[in-house]
Amino acid sequence: MALTFSAFSDILNHGFDTVIDVRSPTEFAEDHIPGAINLPSLSNDERAEVGTIYKQISPFKARKIGASLVLNNVARHIAGPLKDYDGGWQPLVYCWRGGQRSGVFSMLLKEVGWRAQTVAGGYQTFRRIVKNSLYDAPLPHRFILLDGYTGTAKTALLPRLAERGVQTLDLEGLARHRGSLLGALPGGQPSQRAFETSLAVALHDLDPNRVTIVEAESSKIGRLNLPPSLWSVMLGASRIDLTASPEVRAVYLATAYDDILRDPLTVRDRLAGLRHMRGHAVVDRWQALQDAGDYTGLAAALMADHYDPAYAKSRRIDARSVISAVHADTLDEDGLNRVADLIAAQITAL
Repeated sequence: MALTFSAFSDILNHGFDTVIDVRSPTEFAEDHIPGAINLPSLSNDERAEVGTIYKQISPFKARKIGASLVLNNVARHIAGPLKDYDGGWQPLVYCWRGGQRSGVFSMLLKEVGWRAQTVAGGYQTFRRIVKNSLYDAPLPHRFILLDGYTGTAKTALLPRLAERGVQTLDLEGLARHRGSLLGALPGGQPSQRAFETSLAVALHDLDPNRVTIVEAESSKIGRLNLPPSLWSVMLGASRIDLTASPEVRAVYLATAYDDILRDPLTVRDRLAGLRHMRGHAVVDRWQALQDAGDYTGLAAALMADHYDPAYAKSRRIDARSVISAVHADTLDEDGLNRVADLIAAQITAL
């Protein structure tokens, strides 16, 4: 009988040796149960072929062809990735709905002698649990936002605070984006679903009885949306306000975004998207600074013309209370450590 999971903690603490996602590689890449490995019962092309036959020719023929492909693929997995597992191995298998793909796969594993089980409802059950935790149920966590103008090194402070025993949540790390015009990272962002899965796991691992420091963000990081339960808690959270001089911030930004600023084609493409907002003359001036290799000057100009006005506008409609203001004289390693010490001491005192 397939196993039924109703709580996020239950599916994370499943107790099996291995979780096997037998969906196609494309389905797996979009999102999957944390820690699962992908042993597809049908490849991307095979799944598309069977689906086409099912719709255009007949369900019977599609099932017959699909069964042959699944049996061949499972045999290949048993002879390959699974060949070294002994008789005590216990895998948990799931597909999209907990139907034929996982059923056939687990049946064959059982015939070998392994104690395989399936997930009732498959991935859809897991997705429903994630969605409930982020969209339907209120979060029990208490956040304090690390706030400040662009270039005050908010993201860089999070791991330093964690080293000092402060509970943190790195949203930009989960979203794989630095949350600004030039913030894209190599490899791109995860899917919305995969981001939400990572976020749900991170929130699950936090102690709701302790304060959690999270960087102040907009409701979107790159192309990914923050779930409403998280966003509502952030909107009501108090904040620690970070400040630094424009000169210090510009130096920090030029260093932090060095990988992007040294890529002229990427910079040109991303700056072009602001022509309708800031005007051609302003963007042309930015582009001239980048072309001249004046990355600190470009960072300063972007702050003055784009980042700071947008931040100041958001501040006018932001009524959150400020717990404290922390000023950084420098944002080099010594400066960041000093600020982290000050913030950690304040959090400990709460």
